[in-house]
Amino acid sequence: MNCRFEIKDDFYLDGEKIKIISGSIHYFRVVPEYWRDRLEKLKMLGANTVETYIPWNFHEKEKGEFDFSGNRDIAGFVKIAQELGLWVILRPSPYICAEWEFGGLPYWLLREDGMRLRCNYEPYLKHVKDYYQKLFEVIAPLQITDGGPVIMMQVENEYGSYGNDQGYTEYLKNLMIECGCRVPLVTSDGPNKDMLDCGEVKDVLQTGNFGSRGHQQLTVIQKKVGDKPLMCMEFWVGWFDSWGAPEHMGGDIEGHARDLDEILSMGNVNIYMFIGGTNFGFLNGSNYYDKLTPDVTSYDYDALLTEDGQITPKYEAFKEVISRYVQIPEVKLSTEIKRKAYGTLKTERSTGLFSNLENLAKPVENLVPQSMEKLGQGYGYILYESDMAHTADMHAIRLTDANDRANIFVDEKPVATLYDRELLEEHVFEEAVPAGEKLSILVENMGRVNYGCMMEKQRKGIDGNVAVNRHHLYYWKQYCLPMGDLSGIDFSRPLAEGTPGFYEFSFEAKEIGDTFLDFEGWGKGCVLVNGINIGRFWEIGPQKRLYIPGPVLKEGKNTILIFETEGKASGEIRLMDEPLLG
Repeated sequence: MNCRFEIKDDFYLDGEKIKIISGSIHYFRVVPEYWRDRLEKLKMLGANTVETYIPWNFHEKEKGEFDFSGNRDIAGFVKIAQELGLWVILRPSPYICAEWEFGGLPYWLLREDGMRLRCNYEPYLKHVKDYYQKLFEVIAPLQITDGGPVIMMQVENEYGSYGNDQGYTEYLKNLMIECGCRVPLVTSDGPNKDMLDCGEVKDVLQTGNFGSRGHQQLTVIQKKVGDKPLMCMEFWVGWFDSWGAPEHMGGDIEGHARDLDEILSMGNVNIYMFIGGTNFGFLNGSNYYDKLTPDVTSYDYDALLTEDGQITPKYEAFKEVISRYVQIPEVKLSTEIKRKAYGTLKTERSTGLFSNLENLAKPVENLVPQSMEKLGQGYGYILYESDMAHTADMHAIRLTDANDRANIFVDEKPVATLYDRELLEEHVFEEAVPAGEKLSILVENMGRVNYGCMMEKQRKGIDGNVAVNRHHLYYWKQYCLPMGDLSGIDFSRPLAEGTPGFYEFSFEAKEIGDTFLDFEGWGKGCVLVNGINIGRFWEIGPQKRLYIPGPVLKEGKNTILIFETEGKASGEIRLMDEPLLG
């Protein structure tokens, strides 16, 4: 049945006032088999709405190649919400932030020299329009005007924190309407004057993002919106973790419960995050202020549900607050979910990266190194090799326009590891590295920056030159290693000590459950379970175990493949029934 949702002095559904109590669930951070469980638990909290971003790079991985199936089935997620009686807020901005790789922008935008993002730059707008025309074929029929549950959509995201090109945001608004948006539109920004002024779009309701001082923050927003309804579009109830942080980020349950009460007494809320979920694969984002801080694989966020969907004390505290405003429904959970410990697994086979290069990638030869983007690669690793026959002992090396982390080898022996700002400066060796025949540089894309002024500087790999002893080294072989199809690995080939390698494990599962891979004793790398990349690991923490959802496993034999870059491998892993986030 078609309904009417309106924004006047309040939110109205078919002429009746409603209070929006929403929670954020990113369908792209939860396996589809668990969507219903997470949505049921949201309804059981007393919420009437679910909110999600839609990441562009998740649905158009390569230019013109769209995918809305499987774990990308946004329509399927929305329809489950509707079956459960939940309304939906969609945030289909080209840019989402969300601590997601490149803020949701597709890597291939950076193939184009001179690309400018999130502004009235015609080549960028053309790509956005191509995407929106396809996206709205999927999401337009889900609107409340067409019998669906979608009541609102968002224009851009926190634009007031990025720029002031209001011609750009006006263009996006009009493009959404042209593509079929028929529900009210909103923006969301930090609650201060500059951000609200720069993020304002004509005839679009402004909402705020914040994590404390609810009454004070909504009072600031009220000065902008006047007699329109107040809404916190992102009530931050926790925070995200970055590699190298001293501990897992946690929140103040009592303080957040008080703020939730304040927000609900004045207006409407979207809890960010209700469940955080997981940055599977290489899709974690990074931040860059004074240094690069890539996000860990877990997006637990200290949310109301744990990364694997367990109810927390924060959930119960919020449920008590919400019960003061609405009647809490009885909800029967339909999905049986277990945690399982499968024990200790020993390495069964191993082999080296260098001995398998030709099995994994066809080398691309070029005069100077090229970035991942120029080579058509979005994520993972890239290896550069050049002849050193005419080079003396190496006293210094410099990589220009390189991101993010480089392991350097001479004749396949490790000589240095450079990270972030170390790549911008000349690295002088304490002792000269003896001349060799071949220089190899393995560069890892740690996740493109998702917020702030560094976003246009996110070409990965080496986009400039390599200087050895202050002269450029030319003629390179380049091996793209996205760690997708690894079927060509030959485990009969050798693995030299201290070098990158692949390690295979297997186990029999009689019963399927969620489990957590403990990587104590391992250095740095990524893990594939039954061919699915479940994310990165790094001994520096704070995350110490990787979440493996039960639906990734199967009854019978399961295979785990670890790619490790530091030459540090303990020979065993453990599959535990508890997470360890630091």
